[in-house]
Amino acid sequence: MMPTLARQALRAAATGLLMAALALPLAAQAGPGHDHSHDDAPPAASGNGPKRQPDGSVFLPKAAQRLWKLRTLPVAAGQHPQTLELDGTVVMDPNAGGKVQAAQAGRLQAGPNGLPSVGQAVRKGEVLAWVVPTAGAIERSNQVAQQAELRAAHALAAKRVARLKELADTVPRKDIEAAESELQSLAQRLAAVGVGLSGREALVAPVSGVIASAHAVAGQVLDARELVFEVVDPTRLRIEALAYDPAQAQGVQGATLALGEQRVPLRLVGAARSLRGQALPLVFAGEGRALSALVLGQPVRVWAHSGARVAGVQVPTAALQRNAANQSIVWVKQSPEHFVPRVVTTAALDGATVAVTAGLQAGERVVTHGATLLNQVR
Repeated sequence: MMPTLARQALRAAATGLLMAALALPLAAQAGPGHDHSHDDAPPAASGNGPKRQPDGSVFLPKAAQRLWKLRTLPVAAGQHPQTLELDGTVVMDPNAGGKVQAAQAGRLQAGPNGLPSVGQAVRKGEVLAWVVPTAGAIERSNQVAQQAELRAAHALAAKRVARLKELADTVPRKDIEAAESELQSLAQRLAAVGVGLSGREALVAPVSGVIASAHAVAGQVLDARELVFEVVDPTRLRIEALAYDPAQAQGVQGATLALGEQRVPLRLVGAARSLRGQALPLVFAGEGRALSALVLGQPVRVWAHSGARVAGVQVPTAALQRNAANQSIVWVKQSPEHFVPRVVTTAALDGATVAVTAGLQAGERVVTHGATLLNQVR
C-alpha cells in the first residue's frame, strides 16, 4: 500500500491544479484593458429588413433597394396607337430570295466550288451545281438516231445551198434564201439534240444571300422541277400574320416585331382578299441586321398598329405584376423606402410596353426593374 503521507501529497497536488484551472477564466475576464463580452456573441437580428405592411404596401430599406438594383421611372400620360397582337410566321421575300430547281431529270454534280451547305453565302448567278440529263436506253437510242438523221439532212442542205450559190445568176434569190434558212434550222436542231445527249444544266443562284435549305448530294438523281436549294437574303424577310377579325385588320397601318429586347418596325405590304383557315393574312416587310436572327417558318408575335389611339400612361411590360387576386398591378414609390401596389387596367402597345388606362397618374414613379422581387415580399 502507498504510504499515507504520499497519498496526502498527491491529493494536495490535484486540488491545486484544479483551483488553478478554475482561476484562469476569471483572470482572463478581469484583465485590464480588454472587454470580450461580445467576442463570441451572435449579431443582433435587424428589424429593418423588407417587410409587407398590413395595408399591402412594402417597406424596403435603401440597402435592399441597392442589392436588388431597384429602378423607378416617372410616367407621363399621352396618346398611343392602338395595337392588335397577331400570330405571325417568317416567310421569304420573293424579291430577295428564290428557289433553285432542276428543269429536267438528271444526275447531280458539284459546281466549281463544290456543293454549298446550309448557311453558306452565295452570289447571284453563281453556279451551285450541275444536272447531267439521264435517259433510258430506248430514249437515248432514239435521240442518237434523230441526231444521225439531222446530220445527214444538214449535209444535204449544205450541198444544196452551195449548188444554188453557184447558179446564182440563173436561180431566183428567194430560192437561195429558203435553202439557207433550212440549213440554219437544221443546224439549230442538231445542236439541241447534241446538248440533250452530252450537255448539262447549270443550277445558278437566283439572288445574292445565304443557302436557307439544301437537298443536294453528289451523284443524287433528280426529278424534273425537284427543289435543290433555297436562297434568301437574311436582312430582307417578310412576316405573314393572321388576323381572325377582318374588320380589325382593315385599319392596320404598320406593325412592330419583338425580337428579345429589340423591337423591329415593319411596313405593311398588303392584306389578302381571301381567308385562309378563317383568318385574313397580312404581309409585312422588314429590313435590317436584326432580322438575321430569324429563319424561314419561325413563329413570331406581331403587334399591328391601327389608326385608332388610346389614352394612357406608358410603362414597361416588366413593371406589370399579379396580386393574390390575379389582378394586374404596378408598384408605385410613395416615399424613399415605401412602395404601394396599384391595381391597373392596361392595353398592349408593342410587346415591350403597355398603356395603363386606369389606376395610375402621370408623374408617379413606377418600379420598372426589381418589381418581381418586390412583389414577393411577405
